[in-house]
Amino acid sequence: MLRKITVVAVALLISSVIYAGAQDIKIDFDGKKSFSFSERITSEIANLEIKIPEVDSLNKKTKIPKEWAIKEWTIMVFVNAKNNLEEYGLKDVNEMEMVGSSDKVNIVVEMGRMDGFDSSEGDWIGTRRYLIQKDGNPNAVTSPVVQDLGKVDMGDWKQLVDFGKWTKTNYPAKKYMLIVWNHGSGWDKNIKFILDRGLSYDDETHNHFTTPQLGMAINEIGRLDVYGSDACLMQMASVDYEIKDSVAYIVGSEETEPGDGYTYNTMLEPIVSNPTLTPYQAAKVLVDAYSDHYQGLSYAYTQSLVKTSALPKLLTLMNDWVYAVGVAGDKEIVKNALLNAQSYAMKDNKDLYHFVSLVCEKTASAAVKEKGEVLMSYIKGGVVKYNRWSSSSGGWWGPDDYSNSHGIAVYLPKYSYNKSYDELKWAKYSNWDEFIKWYTAKDAEKMTESKNLLGLFGAAVACLESENCYEHVANYVEEQAAQNVIDHHSPQPNQENFGYDYITTISGGQNFGLSELTK
Repeated sequence: MLRKITVVAVALLISSVIYAGAQDIKIDFDGKKSFSFSERITSEIANLEIKIPEVDSLNKKTKIPKEWAIKEWTIMVFVNAKNNLEEYGLKDVNEMEMVGSSDKVNIVVEMGRMDGFDSSEGDWIGTRRYLIQKDGNPNAVTSPVVQDLGKVDMGDWKQLVDFGKWTKTNYPAKKYMLIVWNHGSGWDKNIKFILDRGLSYDDETHNHFTTPQLGMAINEIGRLDVYGSDACLMQMASVDYEIKDSVAYIVGSEETEPGDGYTYNTMLEPIVSNPTLTPYQAAKVLVDAYSDHYQGLSYAYTQSLVKTSALPKLLTLMNDWVYAVGVAGDKEIVKNALLNAQSYAMKDNKDLYHFVSLVCEKTASAAVKEKGEVLMSYIKGGVVKYNRWSSSSGGWWGPDDYSNSHGIAVYLPKYSYNKSYDELKWAKYSNWDEFIKWYTAKDAEKMTESKNLLGLFGAAVACLESENCYEHVANYVEEQAAQNVIDHHSPQPNQENFGYDYITTISGGQNFGLSELTK
């Protein structure tokens, strides 16, 4: 593109005139044919245009002077639309183009598509990288394709690393924001792909990021000022702790998000208009843009902003409180509290603050109350720096009440402990996993015994109906050994539909006859 740099060029030419005086000297620009200064001075002044490399030239590693290239913000959006959210991915990129990059802000997108979901925009397949530019067409992505990667696995955490590093190299800035766009389901993973908790589900490769892999990806990308999960159920202590060392602020939802997710035009406009916003201010913009949009539609929602530097102290205060609860022997109080604590689509996800408050209300232990008050105060004042929620009179399963959402959720299963939790840094460095094992100990044992009995009964019935009874029993034993007893997160069918325990976070309602998609 051509950009006029009048002041600089005129200054250079005037300096040359002063230096040359009345002499007719030769000037050589970058090895090109030299020319007579006196003969060309007039034409050069009339054509004060300097070429800046085109966007595609970045692939040829053209070097751009740092003083021209470094901007205030680079906002990276990893849009894995290789699933039933594809139409929303295209819609969101078009929303970004309502604002576009500026001389102070880069907006860079990696978007993946696959066959079988949405055929609009030429039904292109593969993965592309865009430098988002403002346009007036809300129905077509017109920004330049900086790179066409072909088919790549967007469920591979290393692809996120590649995008992050590439963007930082080619679009350097003083501050960085990364948003991962896709289905999300918190920390957990289970025996079936459809039930695996994590992020960035690629339906073509059947791969996704686990929470530890998300942590590895963020750490390899390097410093981020703001990280946002445009995905469901991701604002959890266990997720945040995994990425805390490389991120200053984390924006996310304790609950599911509608398929439309972030409203990118209202999110980006304040940052592009005020590029000197601090990381905290920019992160707060994300929370407000999301919340204002869905509140205007009378949707129930949750969205919060967590300060990562506060997480180590949160872990310490939580350990102190958990220890006091154990010493007091308040196991039954804990069980009753988790039944009544604010929960979300994943029923084992509970609001941390509300859970602690319920235990403190019922305990007779002064230590539990005292340490609980300190913990709750720190959650509100130190960890969760900004929190918004709204309830609605009717959702898929009735009224949605999020009035006890305080900005950060934790894993609190009712019956049994998922061993995958042990892989998380939160479990390794806190006593939360031991706390769960303590209050679920007998219930988990009973649950396992019940499932084993039911399984053996089913195998016995199958034997009666089969010529090969041994094969049925052997298959059952092998299945149990592989699955280590199916965790109770698995959807339990009834006569009409699947239960609320798994509200189609991954399938987004497509296989359950629901009217809306969630992330």
